[in-house]
Amino acid sequence: MEILKWQKLSSRYLVKEQWATLRVDTCDLQNGVVKDDYFVLEYPNWVNAVALTEENEIIMVRQYRHAGDIISLEIPGGVIDGDEKPEDAIRRELLEETGYSFQTIALIATLYPNPATANNVTYTYLLTGGIKTQEQHLDEHEILNVEKYSIAAVKQLLLENKIDQSLHASALFYGLLKLEAIQ
Repeated sequence: MEILKWQKLSSRYLVKEQWATLRVDTCDLQNGVVKDDYFVLEYPNWVNAVALTEENEIIMVRQYRHAGDIISLEIPGGVIDGDEKPEDAIRRELLEETGYSFQTIALIATLYPNPATANNVTYTYLLTGGIKTQEQHLDEHEILNVEKYSIAAVKQLLLENKIDQSLHASALFYGLLKLEAIQ
C-alpha cells in the first residue's frame, strides 16, 4: 500500500508563546478515518555543529538543561532566528557560544527531532579549522562552559553513553562518519 500524507481538515492553537506553541489538528487519514485532536508542538528550526579546531579537537559545551534536570555535555547550536539561513545561524551560534570562527562549513544531516509530535527540523553542520576570535557573547539565560575533546575521546563518550542529548549524539555520529573516524 502506498503511504500518503494526511489531509488537515482543521487546525486551532491551544498555546501560542515564544518557546511553546501547541496546535490541535483534525486530519483525514488515507484510509477514510478522521483523526480528531492530533496535537502538534510547533518549534522554530534549530542548528547544531560538529566543530573542529585547527588542532582537530571537537568543541563541546556543558550546560544545565532544566526540563531534563541534567548537566549535559553537548555540541554547540541553537535556534534559527526568523528568516536567518541555517548556515548563518550556526556560524552566529558558534561565535556567541564558543568565540570560535571556522574556515570550512558543510551541511551533513537534516534531522527531525520528533516528527510524530513536533514540526521542526535540525540542520547539522561540520565545521573545521576553528580558531578563537572573540570571547563568548551568551544570552542572558545561557550559562555554559566550552570544552575541547580529541576525536578518540568523543568516540569513547558516545560508546559510554555520555552524550545525553539525542540530536547531538546523532550529529556526532554523522560528523565522525564524515571525518572517517568511524570505520
